[in-house]
Amino acid sequence: MRALDPEVKDALWTAIEPRLPERVDRHPLGCHRARASDRDCFEVIVVRLSTGCSWEDAERLCDNTVSDTTVRSRRDEWIAAGVFDGVTEEALSGYDKMIGLDLSDVAVDGSLQKSPCGGEGTGKNPTDRAKLGWKWSILTDRNGIPIGWAIDGANRNDSVMLEPTLDDAGQRGLLVDIETIWLDRGYDSDVTRERLAARLIDDAIIAKKRKKGEAKGKNPQPMGMRWPVERTNAWLAAFGQLRRNTDRKTIHRLAQFALAVAFMLTAKLIDHRNRWSRLLAPIR
Repeated sequence: MRALDPEVKDALWTAIEPRLPERVDRHPLGCHRARASDRDCFEVIVVRLSTGCSWEDAERLCDNTVSDTTVRSRRDEWIAAGVFDGVTEEALSGYDKMIGLDLSDVAVDGSLQKSPCGGEGTGKNPTDRAKLGWKWSILTDRNGIPIGWAIDGANRNDSVMLEPTLDDAGQRGLLVDIETIWLDRGYDSDVTRERLAARLIDDAIIAKKRKKGEAKGKNPQPMGMRWPVERTNAWLAAFGQLRRNTDRKTIHRLAQFALAVAFMLTAKLIDHRNRWSRLLAPIR
């Protein structure tokens, strides 16, 4: 998680700034207070996303340059204008052009996280004493790059979220290039196979469910190429606001998730650009 890395943050802001909606001044005399800087609002959003702190604390950590109320209003403006979704699509497209997505092996997995304030799209977490939580489901390429995702309440089964996750990747035109998909035993059902077949995904490696009374060691789960998606889940969970989300609306969670994915892709693109500098460093 490198959202606070100045190089990564500046690069992402360069992509975000041209996408911001144009401000329309409706004051009849034009004598209102000066508008808070968009960059200052972005800084507060990033601090909250990274640390998981409250809006008020994020404001304090940014030296009170802009109020938390202003930042929330600006965030809603940017969501309505499609800023976060747009910059994530741009980052994913840039990664595909410069590095290339490897769809020979893909994997889907869900990740349960806390959501103590409840709200839309939350549910009782079956692994956390029925406390309120939320869940994301992601589809990643062979190297763990997210190419499709969906979110829902923590009580939603992974197999139910498979369909919207695949469809999200399908909207980007990526399903047709998938060769093999890896799934854990939570997806082992005829319904899952029907959903994959409907999307022309024929080669699916799904871990078998254990039979009733069968010992754990008797039917080991084949890991195969599932580790990249599990690693990506760990990367995303490093963002404090994703790990313990306090938003109460689904659109706000989706915006946070999209921004986290954009940061991850931006960091990878910067590392790819700097790869020769690291290799040549010992020679100098």
